[in-house]
Parts: sequence; structure tokens; C-alpha cells
Amino acid sequence: MKKRSLISLSISVSIAILVAGAAISAQDKYTLQVPNGLAFSEFRGYEDWPVIAISENEGLIAVIVGNPAMIGAYKEGVPGNGKPFPDGAKMAKIHWTPKKQEAYPGQSSVPGTQHDIDFMVKDSKRFADSGGWGWGAFDYDPAADTFKPSTTASNPPQESDAKCGFACHTAVQNRDYVFTEYGKR
Repeated sequence: MKKRSLISLSISVSIAILVAGAAISAQDKYTLQVPNGLAFSEFRGYEDWPVIAISENEGLIAVIVGNPAMIGAYKEGVPGNGKPFPDGAKMAKIHWTPKKQEAYPGQSSVPGTQHDIDFMVKDSKRFADSGGWGWGAFDYDPAADTFKPSTTASNPPQESDAKCGFACHTAVQNRDYVFTEYGKR
């Protein structure tokens, strides 16, 4: 009887160790950082930020969300009123590969597998040499349920630093480097 109890205890302990190991090995996305740039942790809570707009580009659909400073600036008319976004304004752009929702009338496209997430933060001191903005892009791996900083091998290719969006965003320098317009409500 003792032998059976020891075997049962041994199996139980082994299972507990495996479960604990799996839980520990699950990725904490908030520990990630773009080399020499933005950390995922700077955007903690982005999942609950209000929607600024939605977009579709190069076969992906996206929702662009903003923190309270960003939303407040938009409501005050920035950037159309000629004022810049305030330091501390943040945006997140979450991309998905679309899928058809068979149950909806017209088979609407809805978010399917997540593709990546892009971040922007206004910090005129920290990012003085890139229009006051810092950028970060993180690729999502659905099989592993993990993120990693985007690279030049990503789709689309991204430099691995806080200036990864600067070259593209200079096209809207007159809008304080922000493409996204706040959708009328």
C-alpha cells in the first residue's frame, strides 16, 4: 500500500511541476522591448483604450486605439487645429488577418488571426530627433501565442528601434506625424 501511495504522490508532484513550469513559461508580453526603443509595458492597458478609427491596408484590418491624452487631443481638434499632440499621447494599432463571418448577413469581414501590433508615443524630449514620437512594432506568432519585436524580415519590414516609423510618418509632418483621423461619432 505504501508503494502505491508513493507512486501516486510522485505522479501528482510531477504533474504539478509540469503545470507550474508551463504557467511560468507563458510569455509576459509586457517584458518585451524594441531594441533601443519602446517597451510593451509602456502601453499596459491598451486593450481597454477607446477606438480612434479602424483601417484596412494591404490585406489586413486594424483598430487604432488611444490613451486618454490622445483621445482628449483629438476631441480638442488636434492636429487639424494646428496644435501638436501632447507629450504622453499614445496609440496602439492592432492588425488582424480578416476572415469571413459566415453567420452574418453579407458575410462580413471580421478580425481573424492577430498579425501584429504597432505602438506610438509622444515624448518630445526622449524622441526629439524623430518628430517627438517613438514607434514600436511587435509581430504576433499565433501558434506560440507570443509576440516579438518586428525586424526587417517582418511583413511589413520594420527597423528595430524607436524610429522605425519616422521615415514613413514624415509624409504627415504637418499633422504632427499622425496619419490616423479621429472618426466622427
